[in-house]
Amino acid sequence: MNAKKYSATSMDMAQLLREVQSLRVAIKKTQKQCMAQWRPHIRQRSFLASASNLAAYLGLRRHDLRQMQCRLANLGLSSLGRSEAHVLASLDAITHILKVISGKSLPTEKLTLSSAAMEGAEDFLKRHTRQLFGPPPPRRWARIMVTFPREAASDYLFVRELVVRGMDCARINCAHDDQASWQRMVEFVHQAEQETGRSCKILMDLAGPKLRTGSVIPGPAVIHLKPKRDLSGNFTQATSVVLDGSGNPGRPAERDGLGRRAPARLAVGAEWQERLQHGDVIRFADTRNRQCELIVLNRISQNEVMASCDASAYLRPGLELEYSHSKKGAPALTVIGDITSQPQPIILHQGDVLMLTRAPTPGEPPKMDEDGNTLIPAHISCIQPEVFNYLKPGHRVWIDDGRIGAMLESLNDEGALLRIIRTRQEGEKLHPGKGLNFPDSVLNFPALTEKDLHDLDFVAVHADMVGYSFVQSADDMEQLIAELAARGGKKIGIVAKIETGMGLRNLPEIIIRGAGRHSFGVMIARGDLAVEIGYARMAEIQEEILWLCEAAHVPVIWATQVLEGLVKQNFPSRAEMTDAAMANRAECIMLNKGPFVLDAIEVLDNVVEKMQAHQQKKTSQLRALHW
Repeated sequence: MNAKKYSATSMDMAQLLREVQSLRVAIKKTQKQCMAQWRPHIRQRSFLASASNLAAYLGLRRHDLRQMQCRLANLGLSSLGRSEAHVLASLDAITHILKVISGKSLPTEKLTLSSAAMEGAEDFLKRHTRQLFGPPPPRRWARIMVTFPREAASDYLFVRELVVRGMDCARINCAHDDQASWQRMVEFVHQAEQETGRSCKILMDLAGPKLRTGSVIPGPAVIHLKPKRDLSGNFTQATSVVLDGSGNPGRPAERDGLGRRAPARLAVGAEWQERLQHGDVIRFADTRNRQCELIVLNRISQNEVMASCDASAYLRPGLELEYSHSKKGAPALTVIGDITSQPQPIILHQGDVLMLTRAPTPGEPPKMDEDGNTLIPAHISCIQPEVFNYLKPGHRVWIDDGRIGAMLESLNDEGALLRIIRTRQEGEKLHPGKGLNFPDSVLNFPALTEKDLHDLDFVAVHADMVGYSFVQSADDMEQLIAELAARGGKKIGIVAKIETGMGLRNLPEIIIRGAGRHSFGVMIARGDLAVEIGYARMAEIQEEILWLCEAAHVPVIWATQVLEGLVKQNFPSRAEMTDAAMANRAECIMLNKGPFVLDAIEVLDNVVEKMQAHQQKKTSQLRALHW
């Protein structure tokens, strides 16, 4: 804002003082109105002062204060830009100083009281953060949360290393795996705490009414063996394949959640593979009738033999494998058994048509004629068909965290016809189980699904915190609190995940109902929220959530795509490093799962430690610089 030049005169000073006093009166009126509505829902007396400050902050922010801020700043006074945690105390301090500047006598005790009130208000946030997350680690205040991959249920050393490198809270996503896996994850965390002496809380995240795409027809049951080649196409390294005689189906090569590569597996006859020896040559003709060879390397178990292939080959069930080393009576031939088919991706480009179906029919790519014209458009189902009751033509639809944008053109008994309006130039692959967002549609789904209620039985016993997905209203919060009480979970912490426009609009009421009875925090779930409100508003809105939560002295979790490039690809972008530095203004920062998450914890730990010397919430810390 371009502020007009301002020179203070006695008359101007008196006018500014009157304006500040008038503002305080208006704030107190709003505060009184809000507290009259909120007081019956606050059972924790320790939260009353925080709720009162939140009410005052709402009153403050209902005014455009920019001109007043400039006039105060030009006098060298607080511009109210850092008053979130102590609204009335900040106004009182300004009022006292303006009176002194105007020549009025004022007992110094009043300034001392305002200063003490501001210092005490900032302690509330620290206290509430400790209640939710436990004590902070030695060198930093912000905690680090890590989302567990499924491998955390079977690899204790991985969980222990997460704790050693700085994980302060483990997030278990109830949308994945099962209670047996969660039990092992919880046990591993507690074991790691005991061995390392570090505290690590457990957040269990309810799945909620997440809308997702349904299944897709499987692709061909084929395994492609791909040796490595240089830029000129010359062979550089053979690819590995396991010959498995256990009776399990074969599958293509893949990587697990920790980035470990698992080679392709071929189902073969048990007696046949038992006789394989190091150096045996296995010959076969692949699906293209190309003659190929496998070389037996070593036996890795009674039912498994490792082999290598130095040529590209496509294999399908029924192909014959023959090895040259054959003892008397040993079968020289076997047939490749079943292969687990992978879902066939639907490739979409801008301008394409996609039918979102009501019936749970497996999705398929479009059917085309010889000239490339679409005969039948691509289709995929929505796993919650009741969503169609809330849709209308012209509504936007975002798929897979906004990677695919569409406009709803029409509705019929089959479903919704979507026109694709945004993809990358090369197109996007649509897979099963991807998120669906309908930002223009008012969806009236229960906040707690039947699965959530079942999962709460486990969560109430084993978790320190429960993540409330897609919470949208005070009534939603009341429902969770009632369900926790019925399961003896009155002491469990609640984290409200703000990921819809309605949840954002109702955030003050959600905070009051949650923090009024439980230790409480707010997660800025930037993935779904950005899709719902639009990416252009995300930077602005995440700031507003931080301010509102600071006013309520409620800790915040900064989530989604933090150091994503480092976690997934072992190389962060410059923008991601800046984002991680800015995340220090939250009380907890969440890393997603990925093969390089251990490295990401170390980087984030270092960034946060350094940034807390420069930044405390919105306040710059002016430590000495290096030049």
